Amino acid sequence: MLVNQILSMKASGEIFTVAPETSVAEATRLLSEKRIGAIVVSEDGKIPLGILSERDVVRELGKRGAATLEQPITELMTRKLATCTTGEDALVILDRMTQGRFRHLPVVNEQGEMVGIVSIGDAVSARLKELAAEKEALTGMIMGN
Repeated sequence: MLVNQILSMKASGEIFTVAPETSVAEATRLLSEKRIGAIVVSEDGKIPLGILSERDVVRELGKRGAATLEQPITELMTRKLATCTTGEDALVILDRMTQGRFRHLPVVNEQGEMVGIVSIGDAVSARLKELAAEKEALTGMIMGN
């Protein structure tokens, strides 16, 4: 299964972004409101500059305490951002996320603009659907259907 197929199966294709000067407190409110695990940092809503995840926030809260909430997200965000394209295979991105120990991957086009975001949950769900379809096809072949 390809990333574009995963994106087409998602209930919402909305990409939530925040500006680099956004405070950690504002970003966490958005994460909570939208029930999402990460938010992309972008000046224009198209080109990703970084990503801020729940893990990033919790890690820094543990180190620095409540003062973390007043900092701009650029202090916490992951700057070395991994991305993928719509033509990549789900198994490839699952492996990338597992090896990199991250759970969200912005999907970009040839111009580097975001066209979606894939979570590890999206990729696992797509893979399970793919395996179920393969099982059904093989069972049909064995049964002579």
